[in-house]
Amino acid sequence: ALEPHRLSFPRYEALMLLYFSREGELPLGKMGARLQVHPTSVTSLIDGLEGLGYVVRSAHPTDRRTTLATITETGRETAGKATEDLNAIRFGTEPLSRTDVTVITDVLHELRRAAGDFVEPE
Repeated sequence: ALEPHRLSFPRYEALMLLYFSREGELPLGKMGARLQVHPTSVTSLIDGLEGLGYVVRSAHPTDRRTTLATITETGRETAGKATEDLNAIRFGTEPLSRTDVTVITDVLHELRRAAGDFVEPE
């Protein structure tokens, strides 16, 4: 589903992170933390997205040590179309039923909570 958009799933995740960010841009370090990947992997992801014209890099306006990745209009359009295509195939979860997906999601949520990946609100 992502091939026609020239995206791998990791590139799609990085693009969507920018798509849903408040300003459409994030520091590369913050992207790595949110995607839970090594800084080298973020650099590689942004290199690929930049080469496709989906993202541009820029210097942070107040921190010379920080580089920002910003989604382009082409990137926004591609993110929308890619998401539609993934939704059409239920993100590859077929042949599972909606109930099966819910059960798996609940189990993985419990595993991640127990591992300390996130804290539940009180």
